[in-house]
Amino acid sequence: MKLSILKEHYPYEKRVALTPDVTKKIIELGFSVSVETNAGHSAGYTDSAFEKAGAHIEKDRQKLLSIADYIATVSPLDASDLIKTKRGATLLGILKPFKHSDLFEHYVNQKLTTFALEMIPRITRAQTMDILSSQSNLAGYKAVIDAANAFGRALPLMMTAAGTIKAAKVLILGAGVAGLQAIATAKRLGAIVSAFDVRSASKEQVMSLGATFIEVSANEVGDGTGGYAKEMSDAYKTAQISKLADIIKTQDIVITTALIPGKPAPTLITSDMVKSMKEGSIIVDLASENGGNCALSEHGKNITKFDIHIHAPGNILGHIAADASQLYARNILAFLKGVSTITNGTLTLNWDDEIIIAATLTRNGVIMNPLFQINSSETSTSKESTRAKKVSTDKPITEKPAKEKPIKDKIVTKKTPTKEKSTPESV
Repeated sequence: MKLSILKEHYPYEKRVALTPDVTKKIIELGFSVSVETNAGHSAGYTDSAFEKAGAHIEKDRQKLLSIADYIATVSPLDASDLIKTKRGATLLGILKPFKHSDLFEHYVNQKLTTFALEMIPRITRAQTMDILSSQSNLAGYKAVIDAANAFGRALPLMMTAAGTIKAAKVLILGAGVAGLQAIATAKRLGAIVSAFDVRSASKEQVMSLGATFIEVSANEVGDGTGGYAKEMSDAYKTAQISKLADIIKTQDIVITTALIPGKPAPTLITSDMVKSMKEGSIIVDLASENGGNCALSEHGKNITKFDIHIHAPGNILGHIAADASQLYARNILAFLKGVSTITNGTLTLNWDDEIIIAATLTRNGVIMNPLFQINSSETSTSKESTRAKKVSTDKPITEKPAKEKPIKDKIVTKKTPTKEKSTPESV
């Protein structure tokens, strides 16, 4: 079983799919691992460290693609890479299928089996495989550290002989994994922290960390399937904007993490709200790749509007790539060990496992996920495709499968509003 690790080419990406210590464990499972030259360099992992772990270092990227039975990646491969893959290979990574549905035709043409690991369900058995949680924890931590650095003032209350410095006020919008870690980090730094989330379970979680929970007066909750947030009604959004407008003007730092599976990131901070904030305040928008929670965010840029500094990192995990890669690699290992059996150099997957069902996009070139389909008679009538559409509704899927239409070889996905974005999960 040949497994290849490539140098990431996705914009802003500095992580690597496997680290040397995990590579050694992967080899012990029965894989032979080849790593592209300098694949781990940006994350602080040298080629020599991979070699010591038992991996082969290869300069020729095309060769790595063409010989691999398995390819582990952090971000999606582009079309130029996919057409060079070995037919029938298996691809594992954060594949962002809502944003990159155009890649499905290459998955199909190359008869690839593809696993979007960000779609692993939030269940107890999958905790060690949960890539979104491991990465979001670090993202929430790093967002607070970066915001504190940009703020240029002290966060905790300080009483000195020369006078008292007031504690900074930090607001977290979105109390998922990243948001809760941001709350904990800001509290440890001594800030006065408050948080908002549409999900009913969030209040207890926020308050358990010592933060104030902001509530909107509305008879509606935002609990979606799989623990994710759902899109709220227009009436709720109006009440939410009004409530947040009153709060934001008093804050020094605002960190946003709110995402909705398969939808554009909700706009939580309007231009008028930004204008109302105190001069020198900081906004860190972790949802900018999916359109942003702040109306003025520009993905990958740090800008200043109305004397407010708005940070929209292209990939905040790239600023902490060594640890992010370490956790990611352990998630990959847990996934391979948790959903398969390896006997005599052959990996066998349990295709009825709920984790596999949720994470599989394609199997041998047949689209299995009910949120995506290819409209050709060859695949739409296949038994495997039919079976895939029986996925139970308790998986993190928020929309019903699209009806098939006789459009030749065209990928159809659920359409979202005009903003460019979509990645399943609240960061």
